[in-house]
Amino acid sequence: MSEINGSLTGAQSLIKSLEAAGVEHIFGIPGGAILPAYDPLMDSTIRHILVRHEQGAGHAAQGYAAATGRVGVCMATSGPGATNLVTPIADAHMDSVPMVAVTGQVGVDMIGTDAFQEADIRGITMPITKHNFLVTDPRDIPVKIAEAFHIASTGRPGPVLVDVAKSALQATTTFQWPSELYLPGYRPVTKPHAKQIREAARLLLESRKPVLYVGGGTIRSRAHRELAALATLTGIPVVTTLMARGAFPDSHPQHLGMPGMHGTVAAVAALQKSDLIISLGARFDDRVTGNLDSFAPHAKVIHADIDPAEIGKNRHADVPIVGDIREVLTDLIAVLQTEADAGHTGDYEAWVQFCAGVKKTYPLGYDKPAEGLSPQYVIERLGTIAGPEAIYTSGVGQHQMWAAQFIGYEHPNTWINSGGLGTMGFSVPSAMGAKVGRPDATVWSIDGDGCFQMTNQELATCAMEDIPIKVAVINNESLGMVRQWQTLFYNERYSNTNLQRKGGPVRIPDFVKLADAYGCVGLACDSPADVDATIEKAMEINDVPVVVDFRVHRDAMVWPMVAAGTSNDDIKYARDLAPKFDEDDL
Repeated sequence: MSEINGSLTGAQSLIKSLEAAGVEHIFGIPGGAILPAYDPLMDSTIRHILVRHEQGAGHAAQGYAAATGRVGVCMATSGPGATNLVTPIADAHMDSVPMVAVTGQVGVDMIGTDAFQEADIRGITMPITKHNFLVTDPRDIPVKIAEAFHIASTGRPGPVLVDVAKSALQATTTFQWPSELYLPGYRPVTKPHAKQIREAARLLLESRKPVLYVGGGTIRSRAHRELAALATLTGIPVVTTLMARGAFPDSHPQHLGMPGMHGTVAAVAALQKSDLIISLGARFDDRVTGNLDSFAPHAKVIHADIDPAEIGKNRHADVPIVGDIREVLTDLIAVLQTEADAGHTGDYEAWVQFCAGVKKTYPLGYDKPAEGLSPQYVIERLGTIAGPEAIYTSGVGQHQMWAAQFIGYEHPNTWINSGGLGTMGFSVPSAMGAKVGRPDATVWSIDGDGCFQMTNQELATCAMEDIPIKVAVINNESLGMVRQWQTLFYNERYSNTNLQRKGGPVRIPDFVKLADAYGCVGLACDSPADVDATIEKAMEINDVPVVVDFRVHRDAMVWPMVAAGTSNDDIKYARDLAPKFDEDDL
């Protein structure tokens, strides 16, 4: 253990611990229980970014982590401050985002008395954290902070909460940073078993219709280069989930796109018709599989994941492989290369032709409205003009699916969204965090008018803290995805999805005026002829945040679509159109 001589307060120890853990940025809001820590923070090398809502702090920490690969950090006080972090903590847990949340707690003598702003945040977050701590002894602060960062960033990444009693922050202590950690029972397996790798290679060489099913774990393990090497070596078609967009270049001819509820026809068909699924850091969630009973009925499964709890959870794995995806791919490539050198390769020619044919026959597309602005066109042009080097964050809903579909992703960590939890309001604060972590990058928040109104107060933070994000509000005056379901499944009965007054001449709010009020530049666009010029104008403004109100056609829908709970075989690529496959060659 390294020691700093002399006494200091627990609050000073906390800040020194965060510095020792390598923290450079914290997103947070002070309050009574955490207030002692904010005094030494003034003298720290850490930049604290004062958000306007704790939920914004949590999502900003997520965006920071997703953009940089480092642990994101947020801080809040006890009670409502801590409970406002619950949504981003749950979001980070679902999407395997490395995050440490530091919260203040009432003094030790007051715990359990229903004291002012007391909440059992450790109990509340136990199901949604990878681990959490309640620190009541100031001597424990350094080791618990060290353990929190280690747990958050190793194995399957995730959120860790450190709740520190105010009495511990105020007490006198000494500072000792641990040189090693003792965590009995926590030993993530990163190296895959050689026997399982050999068995996976055997199935790959025997199969005729394999698919690489790539999940977000591939991005978290920074395995995009190894994935590209495996795809090149084998020629196997690749699908990337919503959380894995950018793990494999969209421009690559083997890439079939995104599978699932709003995936491409080619990606969905490839999984359904496959005889072998090689799952890499994916979890067979319901949005990909549809009805599990009818999902990929003839496929064997190689399931590689660093979290053994995911393997076989939803779909039986014929070859389970526990390990870090990068190490799994490295070992699998070595075995397959040895087999190739001996003249043993897979025969996938007919399968590759079939998948390529489906991809060509059923490309992503959309109908342009007779009047008004197509949201898909806006997002498509935004992706083209901003380019693949930009970072894109999104809220949740139709705009999220269009952003996943119509922007070309060539690099990992350039697409940041709320996948598992589906949190509206994620986009603006996560863009803020991404921009803090990657100040060199252009960061676009693609948001819906519903999502935007949940967390747009963080525009004030961006303006005050010189964080020049760009926001594209896809404004259809509706809760668009819910409206789409009401159109398709509720006889067009639009109950409580209209975000504007019927027949009202005034938009509430006026997003251009709102942007101006927040110290940002506000722009508006409602004509296809003005889209490029508006985006280019936003791209030229780099000293303050920019908000563009794209006033789009209300009735646009996300296609293709597999209705919730139905089979992927029932995919529709337009409202009443289902694809037809010619499998004679298979």
